[in-house]
Amino acid sequence: MSRASRPSLSLRLALMFALVTALLLGGIGFYLYLSLNKEIAFRDDQALRGRIERMAGLIQGYEDIDALREKPQLYANMLGNTEHFFWVLDSAGTPLITVNPADLPVPDPETGAGMTLRNGGEDTPYRLAAMRLEKDGRRLTLVAGRLLAEKQRMLASYRMQLLAALVAGTLVAFLLGGWVSRRGLRPVRRLARQAATIDSQHLERRLAGGGSYRELAAMTAAFNRMLERLERGFTHLSRFSGDLAHEIRTPLNNLMGQTQQALSQPRSREAYQALLVSNQEEYERLSRMINSMLFLARAENATTFHREPVDVAATAQQLCEYFEGMAEERGVTLAAPVGGQVLANPELLRTALANLVANALRHAEPGSAITLATAPQSGGLAVTVHNRGPAIADEHLERVFERFFRADAARSEPGDSGGLGLAIVDSIMQRHQGRVWAVNADGGVRMTLWFPGRASTDG
Repeated sequence: MSRASRPSLSLRLALMFALVTALLLGGIGFYLYLSLNKEIAFRDDQALRGRIERMAGLIQGYEDIDALREKPQLYANMLGNTEHFFWVLDSAGTPLITVNPADLPVPDPETGAGMTLRNGGEDTPYRLAAMRLEKDGRRLTLVAGRLLAEKQRMLASYRMQLLAALVAGTLVAFLLGGWVSRRGLRPVRRLARQAATIDSQHLERRLAGGGSYRELAAMTAAFNRMLERLERGFTHLSRFSGDLAHEIRTPLNNLMGQTQQALSQPRSREAYQALLVSNQEEYERLSRMINSMLFLARAENATTFHREPVDVAATAQQLCEYFEGMAEERGVTLAAPVGGQVLANPELLRTALANLVANALRHAEPGSAITLATAPQSGGLAVTVHNRGPAIADEHLERVFERFFRADAARSEPGDSGGLGLAIVDSIMQRHQGRVWAVNADGGVRMTLWFPGRASTDG
């Protein structure tokens, strides 16, 4: 989607502002229209009642209805204009007195007792009020009415005015809403311009200015935290790329150098065999490094992760039996006074402990013991591997689990994992939502795996 075809947030806010204004003005206009219609109808009904009552008093004041009929100016002046009409009907419905400028049909005399109000006419709408009375033994019906055409024209004009006000108000609200939204979103556009200047060469930059507004402060802080994570990840990735190139270059240089030297002049069969043996060692080193990197990639990107209660004592016993021969060669003993269960993936737990034990064997002093132990800690279970030997420099303690990091490069051996063994342990613990760390303690180094959750320590 091109930039020009994307919906504008300012336009959307202006439209929403206009819609709210239209609903508000429409609701107010509808209420005012109904109130005016009701008030006019109420006043007309009161006027009709008043006219009938005055005519009833006038009729009662004359001795004979015929005498009143001979003086039409009395009730004609009372009615006032051509929109009003009046009948006095006898019991048969015959008009005795008629004021009917609109030439309306004579209403039904059976209007009912007391004062009644009703609407009449479809082509010529009008409003009627009727009342019965007795005069000289005769039952009379008084009917007064008013045409509604003028009222309807006035209400129609009022509706048009309300509609015009609604359209004008909505348009003004849309324009003002657009102006307000553009000004209100100015800090967002400023943050967008700042974000546009951040690239892989300037990850140290941070967004500024959003903290002045409560709504933008959380977004700015979250974005800056994301930039910090990206900067750390990018720095780590850059360092990893350099370390990876260095680690791979070393065995490749060895392979190329030894092969070129062997090809520079004829060699004996034994020399070629020795070259192949040396090359095989380098190939195995590269294979272990590649396998470790594949393991890390799969562990970090796996979509499924199975965990179950695992007996730590049984796993530790299997590892002690596996490393027993290597430990005897180095004059080191293995002790595993462990117990309890952790919720973990059995294979990954075995791999993590195996890497820690292998690392401890490489650095343990001859005649010492490597100890595996467990203890409840911080709502979980801690599994430790301790060996007596050279301490790790304090500045290296936090980096020993980084990929390809070696606190002492001279201690690397042909069978090691190319600086990825402890990185694999860290990746495994992250998959378990746990932690791993190293400390100098008891004349050596203790590395701890911490698994979260309720731990069972029954041995």
